[in-house]
Amino acid sequence: MAARVGLAGVLVPALFLVGCAQSVDPIERLGKKAAQGVQPSSPAGSEAYRRWGLAAPLAAPPSPPVRLLTVHRAGPARPRVVDHVRTTDKVVFLTYDDGAERDPRFVDMVRELRLPVSFFLTDSVVGPGYGHFARLRAVGAGIENHTLDHPAMPGLPYAGQRAEICGQQEKLKSRFGIRPRLFRPPYGTYDTTTLRAAADCGISTLVLWRAAMTPDGITYARGTRHLSPGDIVLVGPDEATGPTLKERTRRLLRRVQARGLTVGRLEDYL
Repeated sequence: MAARVGLAGVLVPALFLVGCAQSVDPIERLGKKAAQGVQPSSPAGSEAYRRWGLAAPLAAPPSPPVRLLTVHRAGPARPRVVDHVRTTDKVVFLTYDDGAERDPRFVDMVRELRLPVSFFLTDSVVGPGYGHFARLRAVGAGIENHTLDHPAMPGLPYAGQRAEICGQQEKLKSRFGIRPRLFRPPYGTYDTTTLRAAADCGISTLVLWRAAMTPDGITYARGTRHLSPGDIVLVGPDEATGPTLKERTRRLLRRVQARGLTVGRLEDYL
């Protein structure tokens, strides 16, 4: 999906560009066991899908793979770059960027449908909203790195790129007790310096996307026309106009079901 441009080695995906106060929410300070202890149970199991406008329940994903298929790495000691997972499991992966989303009903949606979603957070966008994502994490969402300030990475010096990635690693460590292994570069663009900086910050994988769900509908990477097993899907940041994030997620889930697929946990496969 990414292509080299010129001698600088700038890599750009074939899709489009998508777009810090401290929280006092005590759930952010909970450990893993404590967070699991406050996770509500899914209501009425098979009835939850009706409340969210689905025609049928989501199929349960398969057990996490014991051994992954080999994924090509960018180079020695550098993170791999993926826009999909090489798997025969009938799963796709739902990812969300930035951290502007604040709707508490979206937390309910993730909990009731047991959606294993992943959020790539930018500190300057999340602002005082880390407590919202602590609640999402408590109901099973993954929290990953999307830089401190959301700059376009290609062309930035190593020190600047490292500060953006490592700085957000430290923010997420202080708030959630985790140092993510996954990183999504802003706008899906990166260069060889990004790979070096990400590796030095403890990142194992740069995560792009094979399809994107926007207010106008779904857009596929060049050469693809539908969702396939292993696709990583970006659900674009919420907008002031158009369908809400809940509605876009619902529409996407219907497409997933129509293809005979379900939603898997990205962190289990990478």
